[in-house]
Amino acid sequence: MSQSFGGETPRAHNQTWHRKVARYLVLIESGGVVIARLFLDSRELVGEFDAGTEEVAQLTAGLAPVRGATGPEWDRALEGHSAAERSAAEVYALNV
Repeated sequence: MSQSFGGETPRAHNQTWHRKVARYLVLIESGGVVIARLFLDSRELVGEFDAGTEEVAQLTAGLAPVRGATGPEWDRALEGHSAAERSAAEVYALNV
């Protein structure tokens, strides 16, 4: 006799990745406020939040930033920011 009591037993779950892991955290000023932006390896934006949150401190603990996001790899990702904002930005390569 079945122990499912008339309900269908769920099928085995197929574990897959839902989203790629963020590789870069960029702290950049935008309109007088510093924001944190998360990017994939491809420099695709996957998240944005206030840089004053506790999560930023946790993500950057023990990491040294690179000053400036002025390279051509950042042109499309940060196209809405001025050259001054981009040169003052802090870029963290996240440990994953």
